[in-house]
Amino acid sequence: MPGLLRGIARTAAIAGTATTVSNRVSRRQGERWSRQEEGRYAQAPEAPAAAAPAPAAGGSTIDQLKALASLKAEGVLTEDEFAAQKAKLLAG
Repeated sequence: MPGLLRGIARTAAIAGTATTVSNRVSRRQGERWSRQEEGRYAQAPEAPAAAAPAPAAGGSTIDQLKALASLKAEGVLTEDEFAAQKAKLLAG
């Protein structure tokens, strides 16, 4: 019985230490990300690009739409720019 209690106590101590360390690492990482975000927003905003060029005319319409969607997902195109380029592709 004393061996069992010693094992339980040891496991509890190890688990408690691991939890404490994990929480500390998470907190530090969160603080680091927060500082990076603050720094990103403190910089002067970039000038918005003019209308992004449509993908190369050599690909199919579906490939061009996929390329536009990926540019939108990456934040290169706004929703309005995406809609305008999409309308051009579908009309032409």
